Amino acid sequence: MDWEAFAERMATMARDLLAQESVEATLDRISACAVDIVEGCDAAGILVLHGNRVESLAPTEGLVVRSDRLQERLREGPCFDAARRLDGERVYRIKDFTEPEERWPDFAGEARHLGIGSMMGFLLYTEQENLGALNLYSRHPAAFTKASETAGWLLASHAAVAFSSARTADQLQQALQTRHTIGEAMGILMERLKITEDDAFALIRRVSQERNVKLRDIARQICESGGIDD
Repeated sequence: MDWEAFAERMATMARDLLAQESVEATLDRISACAVDIVEGCDAAGILVLHGNRVESLAPTEGLVVRSDRLQERLREGPCFDAARRLDGERVYRIKDFTEPEERWPDFAGEARHLGIGSMMGFLLYTEQENLGALNLYSRHPAAFTKASETAGWLLASHAAVAFSSARTADQLQQALQTRHTIGEAMGILMERLKITEDDAFALIRRVSQERNVKLRDIARQICESGGIDD
């Protein structure tokens, strides 16, 4: 491993990740960088857990999705455990799928038929939140070296910061858009019904509660129709 060249690529990648315009674009870039930067990596993706339900984000190949679904069904596997952060390990891995696997025997047995030779899962986390796991796959047994593991961990550290930043920016943008939509809906009601700003907001909130529809969706309907539909 040429660590000087690796450091330069990591620096370029870090700037590139923060320049992406959406969460989806950021995650796609993370997975692509994993395949490009980590020696032995043929495919990559990000696994996010919702309880025991798995969500596959930014997979570079269908192999990644199939592995995620298998881990969800069996409720075991390196990436499944990495996303849950059970015991604080930095990396979860199966070095060689042709050898017996004690920790995840059911997963390893079935994953061989998917064409996986070796794999690693890295927790994506910041001080404030657990974001999921970055998962790296090779079709070849024992493809990942110690240098590969170090490179993957460094990539995951940068990726977690970029993922968290992109998600925060996206949430802020959504909040601003919701605020704008509600304000526009209030203006429509104030004009049509000749009511105050407080009364307009109270009306939107009451309709939202009565119909069990989110406030922003009621506001969007008002903006689109020019009033509250019966």
